[in-house]
Amino acid sequence: MRVYNTISKRKEEFIPLEEGKVKMYVCGPTVYNFIHIGNARPMIVFDTVRRYMEYRGYEVNYVSNFTDVDDKIIKKAIEEGVSAQEISKRYIEECKKDMEMMNVKPATTHPLATEEIGGMLEMIGQLIDKGYAYEVNGTVYFRTRKFEGYGKLSHKNLDDLRSGNRSLLVSGEDEKEDPLDFVLWKPKKEGEPAWASPWSEGRPGWHIECSVMSRKYLGEQIDIHAGGEDLVFPHHENEIAQSEACNGKEFAKYWLHNAFLNIDNRKMSKSLGNFFTVREISEKYDLQVLRFFMLSAHYRSPLNFSVELMEASKNSLERIVTAAENLKHLMGTAADKGMTESEFAHYEATEEFVKKFEEAMDDDFNTADAIAAVFELVKYLNTHTGAENTREYLEKCLERLKTLCDILGLAAEKKEELLEGDIEVLIEERQQARKAKNFARADEIRELLLEKGIILEDTREGVKWKRA
Repeated sequence: MRVYNTISKRKEEFIPLEEGKVKMYVCGPTVYNFIHIGNARPMIVFDTVRRYMEYRGYEVNYVSNFTDVDDKIIKKAIEEGVSAQEISKRYIEECKKDMEMMNVKPATTHPLATEEIGGMLEMIGQLIDKGYAYEVNGTVYFRTRKFEGYGKLSHKNLDDLRSGNRSLLVSGEDEKEDPLDFVLWKPKKEGEPAWASPWSEGRPGWHIECSVMSRKYLGEQIDIHAGGEDLVFPHHENEIAQSEACNGKEFAKYWLHNAFLNIDNRKMSKSLGNFFTVREISEKYDLQVLRFFMLSAHYRSPLNFSVELMEASKNSLERIVTAAENLKHLMGTAADKGMTESEFAHYEATEEFVKKFEEAMDDDFNTADAIAAVFELVKYLNTHTGAENTREYLEKCLERLKTLCDILGLAAEKKEELLEGDIEVLIEERQQARKAKNFARADEIRELLLEKGIILEDTREGVKWKRA
């Protein structure tokens, strides 16, 4: 298996630190609103990497955090007149719902930054003791120039950063020994959540959070660190500096980064009116379609989101589902006996598509070519299965199709659709629950319907529903 390592700018043979085990850290979202489809790409991509690693027999310890203390969270809390904790808790739950609908497996651990403050204080203290950090008026800064390897991930030169690029500069630069030094701890402002520390009552800088959570749940050295390419600099660069300065050893062996997602060939932004949340997409499409779309290109290639491409993804996914449905239909009347000699030969021939699939995934997780192999298998199965086949042969063919789809996180079998009568019964139960102020049950019913592809809309005329 070969993976493209951002730090070396080339594909490398994947060799885990410990045989048969993979320690993987993926930077998660900052939870101040519903996640957008840009957030969804790394979630889907690296979930697929994890699934393939597990298919290959590795035991994967997969850690993905939630950043639950941040300026954006605080701003949202002030706007709504609630605590920052209430905002982060609400959107962590909403994010988990979206992840479930995208068939993203829960991480082995989903740490929260606010629950790991003790570890952050410890690491900052260690960096100060080693001379890599210093305190000024309650703010603790990292001495960027003291860390010799700074810039090795982003391939940026410190002197160039000093002269032209200001993306590392932060507030209070007049206090810093060097304009490139970055914040590890900052004093609180009025109305902000804060924690006691030896330097000031305040909160951690963003970068230290991931270094600490990675060390706690995976150890001082990990196999894979992953995230969107927007995190390469300064976030991941700063993580390397902190972790390696503190622990005295290489932080991560392999750095994987997915490319950006554009909307109709333009960068997604609220000002352009082309900003979509995953929840909004779920009202128009089953999120399996979004997952298929995300995997239809190589993760390191920029991906362009458009209605046309989503429709194409929907139709392509339908071809796979139809092939699986056809096999199940044939099994209903198939002779219940062992495979014939010719069936065994046909089944053996499908190994070729499994091999193509594995070769694609072994080549830096090329999901586009892996999907192409799935379609070759679909075409073969459509041609080489019929009413005359035995149940065993049809079952094995379906299992093979489902196995490959499952590695990609795609369900080959259709979700059972709710009948209209059942939907109306559940809506009525929800209405009764709301009248009784049993909002937990009302929300539970709404989520149950959403999982089945039913969107509810509360209007003045009553509750309206539609299929996604």
